[in-house]
Amino acid sequence: MSDRIDVRKTYKLVVKGAFVRSESGRSYEVTDATGAFWANVAQASRKDLREAVVAARGAQRSWWAMTAYNRGQVLYRLAEMAEARRAELAEHVAVAEGIDPVVASDAVARGIDRIVWYAGWTDKVAQVLGGANPVAGPYFNFSLPVPCGVVGVIAPTDSSFEGFVDAVLAPLATGNTVVALASETRPTPAVLLGEMSATADLPGGVLNVLTGRRDELAPVLCEHEDVDGVDLDGADETVGALASLAAGSIKRVLRPRSSAGDGDVRRLRAFVETSTVWHTIGQ
Repeated sequence: MSDRIDVRKTYKLVVKGAFVRSESGRSYEVTDATGAFWANVAQASRKDLREAVVAARGAQRSWWAMTAYNRGQVLYRLAEMAEARRAELAEHVAVAEGIDPVVASDAVARGIDRIVWYAGWTDKVAQVLGGANPVAGPYFNFSLPVPCGVVGVIAPTDSSFEGFVDAVLAPLATGNTVVALASETRPTPAVLLGEMSATADLPGGVLNVLTGRRDELAPVLCEHEDVDGVDLDGADETVGALASLAAGSIKRVLRPRSSAGDGDVRRLRAFVETSTVWHTIGQ
């Protein structure tokens, strides 16, 4: 009989491609669906959030400068890594959501399929959301979708992996960088995906994942003047108040959808702007 002590993991924040503790040193306990202890996770502070925004802003130009094809390859690499750790992700989803392991495995499979789906959109967004415009003259005129910049995400609680994937992959696919607040009570599947992103060729700062208290962090994220858009999918009853905070700096706001299903391009449209380009027609 072994008398060794288990090495228990404390889940860190993912900021600028590194796994860091909160600058405050705080952490909090996460329980499983039965209320039993499951893990310790870092409790991010407002300073951690501000540093994550700085990291996201610093990475956005290089992420958008990649070709759309290369961004797709990077996101597909993330799907490969998630597939390799599918059993671990399924365990975390099952424990967090209190569902059967087979059901959890199916949910993770759907989430991985969604990563592949978004990876495939990176070089198709321009054709769907952009186009050539008719003009009266010897010119070309094109409308091109461009990222709005840094997107804050308040991830849903009820779908700890699938919902998180939809919330963060859509803005990443269109060239934005992301600061995501994981589910407060079910954060570990999101943190695992954040850990994978750090070794999936995403430049540091493209995807930043914070864990902590929603009531402390969400208002700061929505008010931050260097955040260009917020996805309030996980805001629940606070969505109205948070949207009002976001309006102070004229952010793009994506509110929760009342019906299930994101098979359309609604999320891909949410955080892009249209740039108009003119060019003379050569001889």
